[in-house]
Amino acid sequence: MKIQYNSPVILTYALLSAIVLILTYVFGEGFKSMFVLYGNFDVSSPLDYIRLFTYVIGHANWTHLISNFALILVVGPILEEKYGSANLIKMIIITALVTAALNIIFFKDNVLGASGIAFMLILLSSFSSFQKGYIPLTFILVFLLYIGREILNSFEADHVSQFGHIMGGICGGLFGFFINDKGEFTEQTSTDSL
Repeated sequence: MKIQYNSPVILTYALLSAIVLILTYVFGEGFKSMFVLYGNFDVSSPLDYIRLFTYVIGHANWTHLISNFALILVVGPILEEKYGSANLIKMIIITALVTAALNIIFFKDNVLGASGIAFMLILLSSFSSFQKGYIPLTFILVFLLYIGREILNSFEADHVSQFGHIMGGICGGLFGFFINDKGEFTEQTSTDSL
């Protein structure tokens, strides 16, 4: 038996994040600054535009990275198989950008880590057997449990971006409703009778 690189997007994402964290320990916090989305976004700085995407690769420490990728490595390969590598990477990029832009507009907090992507994948996974014209009960329950918890946690001062988690989950829910297995947008109307 051979080891297979079975989920190229998810495995590469995990590997890049681990390498960035190792390099942060080697080169210091100055290196990590490339992978932090700063709340004081400078529209004239090309580096700040790059950070709109790279912040999802950076992590504060090993505990932060492992907690994110424990979920991503479980759920991600299944979704990569279902939607395809190219579509999954598009969903990751869109989620990173939407979450970053809204954080800059509304909160001005510094953000780093893959937790918004983890929440996107969690909510997207609740659509594993989605049928057009129906709302999966798994989606409702997962939404209430994961997003509900984040809404409650948002009232605590814990230096965690619950907003990033919530936005990631919302992106995952929207992808689940509006993107089919082939990565194509679908219309969610049904002519079936109940």
